[in-house]
Amino acid sequence: MTKKFVCILIVTILFFQIFTGCLEEKKKVQEILVPQVHLDYPSILPDWNDGEYHEYYETIDKLHDLQIEYPDLVNVFSIGESILGRDIWCIRITNENNTDDKFSCLIDGCIHGCEWEAGEACLYLAEYLLINFNDNVTINRILNLSEVFIVPLVNPDGREVDNRFNHNGIDLNRNFDIDFGRIRGQSIRIGTIFGKKVFTYRPFPILHKLIPSFPLYLLNCGRNAFSEPESQALRDFMYEINKDDFSFYVNCHTAVHSVNTPWVAFKPPFEKTNSQNKFFDSAINWIVDNTEYEAVDINYQGESYKASGSAMDWCFKEFSIPSFTFEILSPDYDPAAGGGKHDHLVHWMKTTLPVFMYLLVNIENLHHWNLPDIQPLLPEGVPPEPLRR
Repeated sequence: MTKKFVCILIVTILFFQIFTGCLEEKKKVQEILVPQVHLDYPSILPDWNDGEYHEYYETIDKLHDLQIEYPDLVNVFSIGESILGRDIWCIRITNENNTDDKFSCLIDGCIHGCEWEAGEACLYLAEYLLINFNDNVTINRILNLSEVFIVPLVNPDGREVDNRFNHNGIDLNRNFDIDFGRIRGQSIRIGTIFGKKVFTYRPFPILHKLIPSFPLYLLNCGRNAFSEPESQALRDFMYEINKDDFSFYVNCHTAVHSVNTPWVAFKPPFEKTNSQNKFFDSAINWIVDNTEYEAVDINYQGESYKASGSAMDWCFKEFSIPSFTFEILSPDYDPAAGGGKHDHLVHWMKTTLPVFMYLLVNIENLHHWNLPDIQPLLPEGVPPEPLRR
């Protein structure tokens, strides 16, 4: 072996060691500088405290803060105005960087202004979706596949004075054009007289006792369907959404502790098909089996529940999409007009997430009226144990 060959071999070995050493060092630096990508963190809950309810102006601040913090996911806009000129705000949540065609849905609350938790549930869901985007595969999929429209306060004037009715004394959830103004559907066509509020709610216990088919109470539904600017705004907004694969609707209330499906009208305009009945039965069965909420009791508090002119029934009639009424809280929170108490806010918000997430992960199934058989992945502690009273 010549000296020249030995020199070449030594130089080659040294070069190889230096080169591989540099590669190892570069790899170590890359490992330090580039964090490991976690494909699916468990979802986390919004950091809310009991008692921190959001009245109208606090709701506006909350929505606009979310728009500032999540500009690629949030658009906040008004869908119309109340009688007193308050904007009815909507938050649209979707991954705007994904421009593929998407399914859309609408969730709203506080059509009855005294039912605070209905509006709070809308805000809680919005924040839950936003704080978990990028880290949670389930929520990424929802916001890549869907446009989630949320209107927390349909009745801002009623929310500000803690009243079921709007400023005209009209029950907005009796003001929709479906079996409108029927006394046996708990409605009476009075509206306003000379622009003045004269009638909101009247119980008729004696007449109901003498004639059981007569409702226990009547609500002012307005002189005509869609007489009120708030119901007009919600109607017109639904028509806008319907241009973009409108897939389901949830109208949130308190406090009957149930999820309801069409029909609640005294005289429905048509019969549901067998496949629609099967679909609704499947959805309600999942909710009953996986949450503390129940199917609506049509004989709640000893009376047959009929409600002509409801938003849920009108949406189902008009757009032929799955539509739901979500009654948050439990019956001991008193569902009577203007009544009710407000406590254990965080508990009740946690009870709503399984219902919303179940519908959202199944949005494509809902759009096609296929059975909603996808199971949502939920954060730890959801649903919570029922309150012990």
